[in-house]
Amino acid sequence: MTATTSFTKVCSPPGRCRRALSSVLVFADDWGRHPSSCQHLIRHLLDRYEVHWVNTIGTRTPRLDGATLSRGLEKVRQWSRRSKQDAALPRNLHVLNPRMWPWFGSRISRRLNRSLLLRQLRPLVESLPEPPVAVTTLPIVADLVGALPVRQWVYYCVDDFTQWPGLDHKPLRETEERLVAGADVLVAVSETLRDKLARMGRSAHLLTHGVDLPFWKGGGAGSVDAVRGLQHPLVVFWGVVDRRMDVAFIRRLAADLAEGTIVLAGPEADPDPALAQMERVVRVGRLEFDQLPSLARDAAVLIMPYADLPATRAMQPLKLKEYLATGRPVVVRRLPATEEWGDCLDLADSPEAFSEAVRRRVGEGVSTRQTAARRRLARETWAEKARAFECWAISETSARAGAPLT
Repeated sequence: MTATTSFTKVCSPPGRCRRALSSVLVFADDWGRHPSSCQHLIRHLLDRYEVHWVNTIGTRTPRLDGATLSRGLEKVRQWSRRSKQDAALPRNLHVLNPRMWPWFGSRISRRLNRSLLLRQLRPLVESLPEPPVAVTTLPIVADLVGALPVRQWVYYCVDDFTQWPGLDHKPLRETEERLVAGADVLVAVSETLRDKLARMGRSAHLLTHGVDLPFWKGGGAGSVDAVRGLQHPLVVFWGVVDRRMDVAFIRRLAADLAEGTIVLAGPEADPDPALAQMERVVRVGRLEFDQLPSLARDAAVLIMPYADLPATRAMQPLKLKEYLATGRPVVVRRLPATEEWGDCLDLADSPEAFSEAVRRRVGEGVSTRQTAARRRLARETWAEKARAFECWAISETSARAGAPLT
């Protein structure tokens, strides 16, 4: 593996960039497992950087259940293969699968993973023509800060994992505190997350998610087998089906619909068992990413019925702008991330308001006002977001972002 040694001048306000570094080391969710914001950003940087993407163990503590077994087997298969440049991967991208201990809740577990990762990654980092920039979306690698010989550390804060249901909050809080204290640059995807980092004594750039407009406007090809034969109209949600979903919103809508099907598409992580008892609600499981535009084309309304929780108030859902880009009606729970797009969609604060808005949009479609307001999506492309991220987080800058607040 060789890294490009050329430098690129890249400047994007408000930062003033000097020369760009040649290599980036990324710690994040498994490449290709689902289209995370970090993957979208990195795709737009591959023409200028050699990227070494490190698949990690994730943030969920293993349990004695089918999901953990399936995930464990997936990691074992990854570890059995040599880390190399796969012909199916984009140019300049190398995916690494270092062996890790699947627990991080204790100090012993974290010390073991620190030792394992350093042993496997240090030779790679030291073989590069110059130290890379390390970017992480996960607090669990905080123990590598100061130990791995990189140019600088960037914390790309995409969620408040300390509030997510089903995660081990105490070790995540401890590791995030160390990461925030030790990182050189901090980038947050929402105002709520930026405010949280400020309370921890650090400033951060705000970089909301982007959208790939041509992909979502295309409408896909053909129909999705998983929804073929379901009664229309289809009211569709895609994403992780878990305890962040407000079951009361779904229950009321299901009771009020005279016809049609509520489709929940996506992987499941301990969803409320009540969903299985509701008429008109169909869970179709994980779909391939390139199937989603076709699913949207067949939907009468796209929904986001999240509960009002600390975790959902902090998040910046990728699907929000994706929904809007499809041209379909959109009805969502009022949250900080959705409220700023309130002129493009329908906001709901209660199950009754949610049900009424969905049923109205089934009949009326997208309003002229909402269609006009969605034109500002043209300024929200992933290419634009990547340019800002590059200048703030990867290039050498005149003022180091994420400095302690004074």
